[in-house]
Amino acid sequence: MVELRPPEGSGGPGGTGQPSQHFVVAFPGYHRSWATWLAHRLESHGHRAILQRWGPSREQPLEEALGDLLLARGRVLLVLSDWFFQLGPRPEGEWNAVLRGFVNENAESFAAVNLTNRTLLPATAVLRPVDLWGVGEDEAERRLLDRLDLTPAAGRTPPAGPGSRYPNDPVAVWGEVPRRNSQFTGRDELLNDVQQRLTDAGPGASACALIGMSGIGKTQIAAEYAHRFSPDYDVVWWVNSDQRNTQRDRFGELAVELGLTESSEPGERIRAVRDALRRGKPYSRWLLVFDGWEETDEIAQYLPQGGTGHVLITSRNRSWGEHTEHVDVAGFRRAESTGYLMRRAPHVSAAEADQVAVEFNDVPLQMAQAAAWLGESRMEVSEYLRMVRQGGAGGTGGRAALAEYPESSLTSWSILINKLRQTEPHTVELLTLCCAFAPGRIPLGLVRGLNATDLPDELQWIATDRPAWARAIESLVNYSVLTRESRGNANSEGGPERESVHMHRVVHGIVDELTASADREVYRKVVRRLLSAADPGTPKDSRSWPQYAELLPHLARSGSLTSNEPRTQRLLLNCMRYCQSGGEYRAGAELADQIREQWSQILEPDAAPVLELATIQGNILRAAGRFREAYDLDSSRLELLRGAPAADEEALMTATSCLAADQRLLGQYAEALHKQREVVSTAQRLLGPDDWTTLLARNNLAGGLRLLGRYAEAYEVDLDTLRKRETLLRNRHPDTLGSVNACARDLRLMGRYQEALARQELGVRRHVQVLGPQHPQTLWARHNLVLCERRAGTSRQDSGVVLAELLEQQEQAYGRRHFNTLALIADYGNYLRARGELTRARELITEAENGYRRLLGQAHPVPTGMQSNVGLVLQAEGDRDGALNMFEQALVGLRTLLGADHPATLGCALNAACGRNFTGRLDEAVELSRETLQRARRALSDDHPLTLSCQVALAADLRAVRERTEAGKQEEDALQRLTRSLGAQHPHTLSARQRVRPYWDFEPYLG
Repeated sequence: MVELRPPEGSGGPGGTGQPSQHFVVAFPGYHRSWATWLAHRLESHGHRAILQRWGPSREQPLEEALGDLLLARGRVLLVLSDWFFQLGPRPEGEWNAVLRGFVNENAESFAAVNLTNRTLLPATAVLRPVDLWGVGEDEAERRLLDRLDLTPAAGRTPPAGPGSRYPNDPVAVWGEVPRRNSQFTGRDELLNDVQQRLTDAGPGASACALIGMSGIGKTQIAAEYAHRFSPDYDVVWWVNSDQRNTQRDRFGELAVELGLTESSEPGERIRAVRDALRRGKPYSRWLLVFDGWEETDEIAQYLPQGGTGHVLITSRNRSWGEHTEHVDVAGFRRAESTGYLMRRAPHVSAAEADQVAVEFNDVPLQMAQAAAWLGESRMEVSEYLRMVRQGGAGGTGGRAALAEYPESSLTSWSILINKLRQTEPHTVELLTLCCAFAPGRIPLGLVRGLNATDLPDELQWIATDRPAWARAIESLVNYSVLTRESRGNANSEGGPERESVHMHRVVHGIVDELTASADREVYRKVVRRLLSAADPGTPKDSRSWPQYAELLPHLARSGSLTSNEPRTQRLLLNCMRYCQSGGEYRAGAELADQIREQWSQILEPDAAPVLELATIQGNILRAAGRFREAYDLDSSRLELLRGAPAADEEALMTATSCLAADQRLLGQYAEALHKQREVVSTAQRLLGPDDWTTLLARNNLAGGLRLLGRYAEAYEVDLDTLRKRETLLRNRHPDTLGSVNACARDLRLMGRYQEALARQELGVRRHVQVLGPQHPQTLWARHNLVLCERRAGTSRQDSGVVLAELLEQQEQAYGRRHFNTLALIADYGNYLRARGELTRARELITEAENGYRRLLGQAHPVPTGMQSNVGLVLQAEGDRDGALNMFEQALVGLRTLLGADHPATLGCALNAACGRNFTGRLDEAVELSRETLQRARRALSDDHPLTLSCQVALAADLRAVRERTEAGKQEEDALQRLTRSLGAQHPHTLSARQRVRPYWDFEPYLG
């Protein structure tokens, strides 16, 4: 099969007078990268080369297969290794006979390069292979030309294109790709199909998913693709995706390898990686492999929308076909099954290999196990099949795990385990320990950090007998039970504690059943101990998050959830804190439910760990937008504590604070404020006015005041908190920066726009310096800066571009439906509406309104107020009746929920008065405008921008009913106040002077 035909050329190499020659580079698919490099070198010297992937079937006579190569024009260059002589596979005698006969007779038509340091077949000497193993590119090229009797071309220019890098030169960034399987068999057509699909796809759409059942070989194919085609790329990065938190951390680690950011915050790293890959800087040729990615809902968070790189996904989920090219991965073809088996077990004949393949339906996972057994044991196939068919070793277990596999697969594993029990007991003990972990990546090296005294008697050999450990690992790898993995890149440092292995989930399920014994709990206790010992103890430090991501999958399997050990319980709580701090809300909520279910059986409801769990779980639910669940959890906890015989005031304070936070988010602002005052009072009495917890309580108190529209009071509390935090924590502490955000927001809501802008500009600079530009708190600070600039009328940046960028980053951090993202969607929609981009504005504002309604229900201030924003879009589109309907609904709803004097209600009233005016209900407009102005003056002040907007609107309504004298007085007074407070050139002042009707954007905010 011809893989590549180079461009046409004419003439000989420049300056040599040597005529151009033709070559056929024949290679097994395993060595495609070398064949490509050889062809490129020959082309660079003015010759023509055709790549010929050569893998004759066992049924084709070897002489005939070699003769076919001679049908092409030119000399045949064979790419040799020990792998080459396993093609077929064929006995050594057959190869030696053909080399001594047919090849020797046509020796001038053949040449060869040797890529191995192992001894080749004796008769290979007839080919005079040139040794390229372990030499640099220049020397390899010199040897190649010398072997082919070619003169180097003068002034040559190497052809551009993929695959031109020397295969021995490492990829610039190589990220944790599984080791190349030296036994990998076949799949050439599938691999070439994947490569062709990725190459043919347009920029930004080069993604392909390998779809198939467990054990079918998807991961092995992806790993082989990464190795085989690595010269086509400068970056190859492998992402284990069976756990979302692991996937996020692993993908984000690429940012460090690319030198993009020093931040350890995953959201910032992910954004930086996507942007760099999209732009192709610092590398344009990249390959991302997402192994075991089953969830398609976060595809936009990871896949770069553009760029010239490629993405390869392995999954059991067939819905990937909606997002990418997809390739169905079936079992081996029969020739692949038999070829694989005969290579690993040379004593097996072709007919016998066929019998084994039939028995196991050509399933790669089972063929690997059968081949390993037969290769290691040298057992006759007839005896092996007899044992398999008769259920040779007793109970097989694990049937649920092998539901898709033939019945005989179960017995073959049983045979292996029984044999190991008799001959290698340490290997079975190590295998049993592996089964105390969850399947997938197993950080087995952690056990190397334990002392012998930390291990039970039967496992103390692990700490004292290193050779036995090495032999056990090697045996399990040889039998295809485990594969070796390494944590980090080849250049990273790490001792034996960083060693890890991988156990396929199907293998794990079967082996777990087969190794089950009465002492299973002993092994799980060991795993619990080493997991606890590996706890970094710093769950809020993002530098520790990759370690927690590695520990998290093994908690349930090891029995950690049911442990009474304080260290293990502390590990569980720290893993919960990691999920909260790292934004892993789904994983955190699931883990919390599992822990709560188990702890309810072993701990009292008021036990300290249970109360601590409730606090963290509530925080996670709240952050995830599951407000009602958090409220129910915190209500139950508070009721429990209040009913306790001996009151724990600090625990009561914490529970009350959590419930107040829930109530703020649920729109119960007055009740929340009352509870928060209790919290502040208790904190000051128990801990003092300057304690960290007291300052946090005061910060939350200010938030409650702000939600009630009491902006001046909120600012007073926030400013006092900021001053204390600056003294106690210094001005670069995240909590201090949070207070800067709060003060700037208060000032903006108070109408002191220039002061707000000045504070927020400095605050954003410090946020970026301390936390990085993609930290969630920084995203909010940048969002608030855009709003401050717009209100101040002095934007120093394109607000639309910034809002679009922030929306993309916010979505990466939280998802599209998160309440923080919805707030940005709403503000971006308001901005676009004001710019006249009505179609996109309507889409965004409708999306935000529907999202808030799903999240919060109907009777909540935020979705109610969002109706006013919808009304403004309808009004801009000319649907004045529809707009008025939206304004009136928002006004009635907010009066009921927040009261008539709340600033949000006043803003909706301003819009409703406009709607009445535009639909001819002039007297009603005047009445509402007059009432709104009076309320605004009482609630906000005479000079607040919203108050002055109400005054300008009243003047317009008075002119409409021909009360021109009063209209003139109101307008003149409003213009003087606007000029004095905002400046003559402020957009509000200019609009009022031009008699443009003012409006009010509802700004959704949950606290």
